[in-house]
Amino acid sequence: MPITSDEFEELSSNPGEPAAGTNADRILSFLRAHPETAYTQSEIAANTGVKSGSVGPTLVRLRERGRVDHREPYWRVSDHEQSVDAAGEHAAATLTQREEADHPPQLSEWEPHAVDPRTLRDDE
Repeated sequence: MPITSDEFEELSSNPGEPAAGTNADRILSFLRAHPETAYTQSEIAANTGVKSGSVGPTLVRLRERGRVDHREPYWRVSDHEQSVDAAGEHAAATLTQREEADHPPQLSEWEPHAVDPRTLRDDE
């Protein structure tokens, strides 16, 4: 089925990130918004609008990717996922503060500290 260019632009370019509007995106967004709470499948279905028959398989796929944790019968966003969210929020807040102070980051400031991952490869 063809999609518009606007819909195409909204598709995730990160293969690890669920595409916008998918069941995985809706479930993960809901669980991210409530990181201190675990829910049953029926509670997730009721709060996300995802059909109850789709919630279980979607949660299993998210668990296989390390995005959610499961302890029967509850599901929650994983600690790793929360850490990634927190790191992104911290980076955005720090950049905003620097820009508001009229001191945007300069390449010359961080370049001496940057690590080139190519130099860390094993020589095999």
